[in-house]
Amino acid sequence: MTTTRLLQRQIFPLDKDPDVFPLYVDLEEARLDTDRYSVGGSKAAKDLNNAAIRQSISTGRALHPEQILSRTALQVPSGQSISFGTYFNAFPASYWRRWTVVDRVTLTVRLRGRGAMLTVYKSMARGHSQRVDSVTVDQSEGVATYSFDLTLAPFVDGGWYWYDVIAGDDEAVVESAEWSAEVPDDRAQHGTTDICITTMNRPDFCAKLIGQLADDEVLRPYLDSVLVMEQGSKPVTDSEFFPAAEKALGEKLRVIVQGNLGGSGGYARGQLESVRKGTADYALMMDDDVVCEPEGIIRAVTFGDLAKRPTLVGGHMFNIYSRSRMHSFGEIVQPWRFWWQTRLDGYSDWDFGARNLRSSRWLHKRADVDFNGWFMCLIPRKVLEEIGLSLPLFIKWDDSEYGLRAKEAGYPTVTFPGAAVWHVPWSDKNDGVDWQAYFHQRNRFVAALLHSPYERGGRMVRESFNHQVKHLASLQYSTAELRHRALEDVLAGPHRLHEELATKLPEVNAFRKQFTDAQLHADRDELPEVRRRKPPKKGKSDIEIPSRIGSLIAAGLAPLRQLRPLREMSRQHPEAELTALDAAWFNLVKYDSAVVSMNDGSSVALYQRDPDRYKDLLKRTVDIHLRLHREWPRLAAEYRAALAEVTSPEQWEKTFEPWTSGEGHDDVSPSAR
Repeated sequence: MTTTRLLQRQIFPLDKDPDVFPLYVDLEEARLDTDRYSVGGSKAAKDLNNAAIRQSISTGRALHPEQILSRTALQVPSGQSISFGTYFNAFPASYWRRWTVVDRVTLTVRLRGRGAMLTVYKSMARGHSQRVDSVTVDQSEGVATYSFDLTLAPFVDGGWYWYDVIAGDDEAVVESAEWSAEVPDDRAQHGTTDICITTMNRPDFCAKLIGQLADDEVLRPYLDSVLVMEQGSKPVTDSEFFPAAEKALGEKLRVIVQGNLGGSGGYARGQLESVRKGTADYALMMDDDVVCEPEGIIRAVTFGDLAKRPTLVGGHMFNIYSRSRMHSFGEIVQPWRFWWQTRLDGYSDWDFGARNLRSSRWLHKRADVDFNGWFMCLIPRKVLEEIGLSLPLFIKWDDSEYGLRAKEAGYPTVTFPGAAVWHVPWSDKNDGVDWQAYFHQRNRFVAALLHSPYERGGRMVRESFNHQVKHLASLQYSTAELRHRALEDVLAGPHRLHEELATKLPEVNAFRKQFTDAQLHADRDELPEVRRRKPPKKGKSDIEIPSRIGSLIAAGLAPLRQLRPLREMSRQHPEAELTALDAAWFNLVKYDSAVVSMNDGSSVALYQRDPDRYKDLLKRTVDIHLRLHREWPRLAAEYRAALAEVTSPEQWEKTFEPWTSGEGHDDVSPSAR
């Protein structure tokens, strides 16, 4: 026996923000990009081809906001053609084909407008589109509902379904469109999810997000509860936007106050509360500084309900400042380097406003992933109960490690098109050299010790050594010291992770204060002016991007240069002032001191060369990396043996005791007031 289940419906942005229109409706042509596999293997050919693929095809045609009539209805002016082959309204057939019990779908479209033509298309993994079916609204009818029975059989490697509409002599209105499927009766009922939001000192942003969830009536039946883990000194409850959201959600909302345990501590608390409550099928991790598309949550739950086996369902991340730009279509952990990255056959920072879905060949191949960021990731309760909660890592690598852990247990992650949030882009952050460098280094090694398939972590130790030397040559001594401390803590074993969760960040910040490269100045005039006794050779700029040979020569000479005496004026005056874009190691290595801008554009720091510190750190860098290489097999066995205990609900309950026992308990849910 089967039941009809709605998989996806046509939607439009209610705020009518033109910046996001390309994600919902497409007015541009669909000229398929260059075949990247036919241009040769040289770097120059690949660079040329990548530039061609990224080239904009936009003609400037724009949807007028008044054409959006409702959440599900769109007006098409007389004679105009519109495509719904877009991120939010095309149907990602290959993902349903690969991961779910669905093998056929029905597209049902309600269309008004005499003479309007509706055409259904599909694409294959290589991006080529094929016409599937077409109908025209009868002149005597004016309004009609059309259904198309569509198989998922040809979508093994990739491909989408979508539909285009051309208005006739009259304007047309696409009143609704729905994708549905016949599913087994035991999959007829939709699941529910707890939304777990970790927040710290973003009261308005977080309150607005809660309001988004509260105001969507279609989403509400899918919400079991909204759990907000408050870890800051500026509580979300103080926001002017909070009372309305609280009133709308009622008993579904809980604000749980605890100390700053980072993202992993906040999400672990949400996971623990969800598992202990046991009434939701899923727990959805979501950042506090996002704007979400509520329909994406419904789609993620629906996809999870119909997956062949329990599956983590992640959303994509768009740039909150440039809302048609997507950062990554799917992420993996490269096993030899053990580093997260966009898939090699994909692109990051892709602008759908410049290059639409239908014309972008690479978007039609299904992207299988290792993990999904916890800016939006749905985790089945069954998975949480079986493999445990987040690792206590504070920030960084908690989401990627969890994806790898789930994968090893037989539970895949799917980054699902049509489920997404808008978030501050990673490119605006400087987390590779600031206080977060400690957590990047420590947590990456912890994750590799747990999951690397190679006996000594593949390239991990060698690459870490190379990066450490690069930071030293770049005069980033605070970063090098934090990375060194991170490795010392890795060598100390897994059982300190819980113990240090609440104390490590204050310790890191206190330690950094002694380094000039970690002391940020919002006012550039707080630092001395640039002066140098000897001008640049022949008046040439010191700032350049060296050739590959030049880079190798510079890398070879950099350690030697660090041992030379300091130039006379470099202690009193910086020798240069570098923007964040120019502050690469091959430029920094030329100076004894420099003023360097931070990536976010808000401050500068003074970098100063210190030969004695350099020699001390270099010696310690060699020693600790030799030790890591030697002890890797023992450490890996120790971390893997401890994983189940460290991530268990029981261990996390002990960590949360200061905020859950006696007077320390602080739950400001409506029912607690």
